[in-house]
Amino acid sequence: MNYWLMKSEPDEFSIDDLAARPNQTEGWNGIRNYQARNFMRDAMQIGDRVFFYHSSCKVPAVVGVAEVVSGIYPDECAWDPESPYFDPKSTPEAPRWLKLDIHFLKKFASAVPLCDIKSHPGLADMMLVQKGSRLSIQPVTEIQWQLIHQMAGETP
Repeated sequence: MNYWLMKSEPDEFSIDDLAARPNQTEGWNGIRNYQARNFMRDAMQIGDRVFFYHSSCKVPAVVGVAEVVSGIYPDECAWDPESPYFDPKSTPEAPRWLKLDIHFLKKFASAVPLCDIKSHPGLADMMLVQKGSRLSIQPVTEIQWQLIHQMAGETP
């Protein structure tokens, strides 16, 4: 099993939105960075665990956990000219962008703010805290996974 962090702006799609979806499952669309897409395409697998991270908000934080529950498939919003994620170079015959489904597992009773993650010596090498790292999908090591859970007062 692999571990990941997936960022979402809570005013666009929050962990509560995921929990409220039918079957608590949603397709993770709108990825328009090749490295993030390649993580989904080449490394993410059904059963992998995901930290759900609220970004671009007053208190960015890891707020809960989800699970990858599908393989990749084309992100059809790339073909919709009305979508903010439209890409005229992506077609149904040659899709450029992909998505997969994630399923809500739990919301942390205590979110783990970015400032706490940055100040924890055991998380200094986490991609999230690296200068210039803005990827919306990032790998997380097993040790980082354990430490974030401890900081949230949760059991992995």
